[in-house]
Amino acid sequence: MAEPALEGLIEALRRLPGVGQKSAQRMAFHLLQHDREGAQRIAHALTTAVNDIRHCERCHTFTEAAICRTCLDDTRDQRLLCVVETPADQAAMERTGSYRGLYFVLMGRLSPLDGIGVRDIGLQQLVSRAGDGSVDEVIVATSFTAEGEATAHVIAEALKLRGVKVTRLARGVPIGSELEYVDLGTIAHALVDRR
Repeated sequence: MAEPALEGLIEALRRLPGVGQKSAQRMAFHLLQHDREGAQRIAHALTTAVNDIRHCERCHTFTEAAICRTCLDDTRDQRLLCVVETPADQAAMERTGSYRGLYFVLMGRLSPLDGIGVRDIGLQQLVSRAGDGSVDEVIVATSFTAEGEATAHVIAEALKLRGVKVTRLARGVPIGSELEYVDLGTIAHALVDRR
């Protein structure tokens, strides 16, 4: 029977995606046996991030300030708004170097089976922002899963009612893929070939 503190560490590590019991044990034992300084750095970084990081008031991405750096960047095209599911998807779009507009991060996608509806993804805030007259085009860059497609459809319908031009990433991105895991060249081509 393990010590309570060790069990707590293992259970905490298991909360990470893709980490099972054995992987969590291996990480815990490694940190405690070989890298206590690294464990302290991880603990400090997590505490700092949890205390300091919040959602941008304009786009919902992660930031330490009220408005993120991307939203404050005057060199970005204010007429383009790209809708993504997560900050990881936003980071993938940024790594392509092909997009210089602004973002709206849904922090998820519609999933009725999980109880996630339009209010949970900030659809009303997106419609208000996109329909304020400063946005010429909304690029819907949700994943090509069933939930991502449903989310894209609901967004497109809501924005079209407001007279906003809506485009979708081209089908160069494989169906069923998560945007953050797609290679950068495919994302770049899909962005250029959007319809």
